[in-house]
Amino acid sequence: MTLHIEPSDTTIGARILDLPLHRPLDEVEQAAVEKAIYDHSVIVFPDQQISQADLVRFTNYFGIAVPHVRKQLDNRELEEIFIVSNVKENGEPIGALGNAELTFHSDLSYLHEPGTLSILYAIEIPAEGGDTHWCDCYAAYDGLSDEMKHRLVKLRAVHRHYVEGQNPETPASHPVVCTHPATGRKALYVGPHLTKYIEGVSDAESEDLLSRLYEHALRPEYVYRHRWGVGDLVVFDNRCTMHRRDPFPDEQRRVMWRTQIFNDVSPVP
Repeated sequence: MTLHIEPSDTTIGARILDLPLHRPLDEVEQAAVEKAIYDHSVIVFPDQQISQADLVRFTNYFGIAVPHVRKQLDNRELEEIFIVSNVKENGEPIGALGNAELTFHSDLSYLHEPGTLSILYAIEIPAEGGDTHWCDCYAAYDGLSDEMKHRLVKLRAVHRHYVEGQNPETPASHPVVCTHPATGRKALYVGPHLTKYIEGVSDAESEDLLSRLYEHALRPEYVYRHRWGVGDLVVFDNRCTMHRRDPFPDEQRRVMWRTQIFNDVSPVP
């Protein structure tokens, strides 16, 4: 089938129009959506009206939706749903991640077998702020000099969550440059939120190299910025992107449903 795809004006991201996700997709539709994800890394489906069961079914086309490692209240219809929200009821948060800025990261990179796809569905959005930005880590790698690519070939970096209890006992170490298992393309796999240091070099060299990589990767032509609308569903591939969220006023409500697919292998160079 032919999808109505509108690419963004950067190297990453596209919108798929006129594909309702409240109904099951046939195998041809599933294959077309999967190809679009691999081609564009971030796909927006605007104006959807779906249930939690619809979201889990859609997620399962591309892997297995599993409960998040982070504990939440028992306030969801399905345990595979992870609620991202700043809203409080009876003084208790109904979800996680609040209203503050979240700096660039790849979901679950602090695990030995981290996230592949993440899916976010907007239920309520604030009047201002809360935009999400995705960085094209394919293009960032491709844009490096040959000298820098050669320097990064064998380097690995340690990733750690800021909440210590979410980290595995042995810190997760991943290649600085990873190869996507489906596309075969290479991508940078470091981000300022969760990457702590590069192994085998001095602290000063690690800090300098990571700073240079972030400055390069976050050039405007590599970043897609999404202003959310209610009903937007966004699929993104953590193996070749990193993302950040703008802060927003805490008195304004933001509620998202999220699902995630975990990897069953560690990233490879």
